[in-house]
Amino acid sequence: MLKKCHAVFEGGGVRGIGHVGAVCRMEQAGWQFADTAGSSAGAIVAALLAAGYTGKELKKELETLDYLRFKGKDLPDHFGILGKSISLLLSLGIYNTDDLEDWVDELLNRKGIRRFKDVEQSGRKLKITASDLTEKRLLILPDDLAEFTVDPGEFCIAPAVRMSVSIPIFFEPVRWKDRAGKEHLVVDGGLLSNYPIWLLDKGKSVPEIPVFGFKFVDEEEYCKSPSCQAGPNFIDYLKSIVSTSLDAIDHSHLSAGDYERTIRIPAVTGEGGERHKISAVDFDICKEESRALFENGWSAADWFLRTWNFESWKRRYR
Repeated sequence: MLKKCHAVFEGGGVRGIGHVGAVCRMEQAGWQFADTAGSSAGAIVAALLAAGYTGKELKKELETLDYLRFKGKDLPDHFGILGKSISLLLSLGIYNTDDLEDWVDELLNRKGIRRFKDVEQSGRKLKITASDLTEKRLLILPDDLAEFTVDPGEFCIAPAVRMSVSIPIFFEPVRWKDRAGKEHLVVDGGLLSNYPIWLLDKGKSVPEIPVFGFKFVDEEEYCKSPSCQAGPNFIDYLKSIVSTSLDAIDHSHLSAGDYERTIRIPAVTGEGGERHKISAVDFDICKEESRALFENGWSAADWFLRTWNFESWKRRYR
C-alpha cells in the first residue's frame, strides 16, 4: 500500500547519491513522494522526483555519471592555477555550470517536465532555494521569480536548479536582472538555508501527511589518510573553505520535531583507518565511494523506518 509523504533534501554536492539511496529504501517501503523541496544537490533530487523519476531511475542515471563533466571550464581554466585564479577574478568563480544545467534539463525533458507549471499540473509542488548575494537574502523559487519580471509558472526548472547549485568561488554565480535592470548575483541556496525543511511545513499546523527531511551528518573523527587531507595548492585550499562553510549551515536551525523526522545520512565512507569524509565538491569521487554513499543513504532510511510513527510524532510535537 502506497503512503504519501513530502520530502526536503539538504544540499551536499556530489554526496547527493546518498539521497538517492535513502529514496530507494523509502520507495521500497511503500512511500510515494508528493511535494518536494531542496537546496543545491538536494534541489536536483527534488526536481527530478517532482518530474516523476523513481529512486531506481535516479540510481541508474548516477551510476554512469561522470561528475567531472560538471566542472565546466572557460578558456583561462585550461592554464593551471594561474588560469583558475584569473577565471575567479573575471567570472567570480572557477568553473561554469553550463553542462550541469543541460544535464538536468535533458532528464526533465524525458519526463515531459520543463517548467514549474508542469509540476503543478501534475498535482505536485516543487520549491528550490538560492541565495541573492546582491540583496543578501534567500530566494524561494519559483515564488520570488515574479520580482525578476518572470512568470513563476513559466520559468524552466533547470536554470533554477543551476542557481541553487552554484557553490560560491567554486562555480560562477548566475547573473540575473530585476525589473529595474539591476543585476543580481545568485548562488547556492545552501549559504542561507541548506536544509529548508520549513519550506513544506512551518510548524504551525498538523500536517495531513508527513514531511521527511534528508540530511547529511559527519562522524566525530578526522581522516588520517594523506589522500583525504587538504593539499597545499590553491584549488584544494578553496575546496576546503567552501566545503567547510556549506557543511556548517543550518546545524542549529532545526525546530522541535524536525530532528525526529530527519533521515540522517553519513557522509563518511571507507573502513578502519581508511575512513574519510566526502566533501560537497569532491567531483573526482570514485565509483566505490559513490556506491558507499548510496548504501549510507539506504541504511539511514532503513534505520529511520524502524522507529518512525506519524501518529506518535503528531501527538508529541503538534
